[in-house]
Amino acid sequence: MQTPLPSAGVLDGREHVLPVRVYYEDTDFTGVVYHANYVRYFERGRSDFLRVAGVHHAELLDRDDPAAFAIVRMEIDFKRAARIDDALAVRTTYDAARGPRLFISQKITRGEELICAAKVEAACIDMAGRPRKPPAGMLDTLRPLFA
Repeated sequence: MQTPLPSAGVLDGREHVLPVRVYYEDTDFTGVVYHANYVRYFERGRSDFLRVAGVHHAELLDRDDPAAFAIVRMEIDFKRAARIDDALAVRTTYDAARGPRLFISQKITRGEELICAAKVEAACIDMAGRPRKPPAGMLDTLRPLFA
């Protein structure tokens, strides 16, 4: 029997792996995951990656120069359907940072089978919604995990 993963997932090298179970609420009337829910799974993967790496959204907001993130581009390739009760893994890598932008690769798998993949571009923003560089401490924490 395998040891269960912690609820926030684990870092495996530079890749974060988050287990996700498909529940009835995630599916359409046919028992297949509704397409918009993959975006939610990807969000959980990105957020939990940061949490496990030591970057916390609440701490980014509770600074003299608060920061947050906005997704400015997401490209998704749907390969297979996930179904009710499937055990999935959201796999996330933070690939690079340029200026205010973070470049992220994600995929959702069922075992070794690719369900969908995404390329994501996030922008670090200030509280007025203007782009800003990510806080230095955050980049120092993530830089060893970049490609």
